[in-house]
Amino acid sequence: MTSKEKYGWNFIAAPGYSFLASSLLLIFIGWLFGWPWLTVLGLVGAGFFSYFFRDPERPIPPEPGVVVSPADGKVVLVDEVQESEFLHGAARRVAVFMNVFDVHVNRSPVAGVVTEMRHRAGEYKAAFRQDAALRNEQQALVLEGEAGRRVLMVQIAGLLARRIIPFVKPGQELARGERVGMICFGSRVDLYLPPESDIQVQVGDRVKSGSSIIGRWT
Repeated sequence: MTSKEKYGWNFIAAPGYSFLASSLLLIFIGWLFGWPWLTVLGLVGAGFFSYFFRDPERPIPPEPGVVVSPADGKVVLVDEVQESEFLHGAARRVAVFMNVFDVHVNRSPVAGVVTEMRHRAGEYKAAFRQDAALRNEQQALVLEGEAGRRVLMVQIAGLLARRIIPFVKPGQELARGERVGMICFGSRVDLYLPPESDIQVQVGDRVKSGSSIIGRWT
């Protein structure tokens, strides 16, 4: 069962339902008691949450050996690091920053099996800061793909984000571009690839989750 089949998404991601319900309640109370300011507040909230929690379908590149972006947003970092916690070695890192207007549903960069998931409490600093990967609240997910290649995806909460919502669990097999979770209200996703990977993006590029090719296996 895919994450979409499990959660039943169409246009709005399921975590947004409660926010929309709260906005509709404000509209109803405003109408019931004749408080137009509350009705307007509810309408503004409903519009914003409908936009923020949108979950559009995406064309997934079918060609073999490509790595797609796990998030919508702007590439803010491309570098080489030593990843000692999960991959235990050298890795190429691509960080994508999502502002509040980007789609916040994250997708699997490769086809593979979820071998490990780990949540870490932390701060809520601006996610575009370089030290956000060390200090902020985050959810790490390790995928083992073709030929045993291991990929690390880290969802990092930002200044406004207060909740990271996973859609998958350890042992689950994912297709490339399948939904894996979302972060509420401005955040970042760091992707760690094997050092021999060919990175196809650079700092400043805009990418789309599941559609934009950010790397290739070599």
